[in-house]
Amino acid sequence: MMSGKMITSVLFVCLGNICRSRTAQGNFRDKDPPWALSDCRKSWNCGRHLAKSPYELMRTTAAEFGYDLPPLHAGQVVQGDFSNFDLTVAIDEQKFRDLQALPSRTDTVELIVIGAYITSDAPPDIRDPYNKRNFVGVLKLVQRVVNNMILANWPYYSRK
Repeated sequence: MMSGKMITSVLFVCLGNICRSRTAQGNFRDKDPPWALSDCRKSWNCGRHLAKSPYELMRTTAAEFGYDLPPLHAGQVVQGDFSNFDLTVAIDEQKFRDLQALPSRTDTVELIVIGAYITSDAPPDIRDPYNKRNFVGVLKLVQRVVNNMILANWPYYSRK
């Protein structure tokens, strides 16, 4: 475990919260055993996607890989999230810096950037797939990174 405390709830955060964080949550929740407490319904500083479902092309791509993303909805990170989740995972370096700068954050919050689990043969960040329409590439990278994160922090669980 990262800080030695038991991690039972995880918050994934990205800018729009309709592609990458949804995919990370769907992948994370699909592991064996199910991560029923994982949640990524929040997004920092992106009002245009609040309460929206994942982007249609991301949902279609995820469905092709066996992940069910439609029931997940975007929201905005609020002060209580830092005490309601054991672990907050920023999907990219910019969100990591944004989360570190939030006044409601405390030094006791377990905050990581998911890129720390990207191997050297992959890009250093999980980039937004929207503009380049790289939904399959992002989903495959998220799968690898989530598996690496789980193996590093919960080695006694198997992975799918």
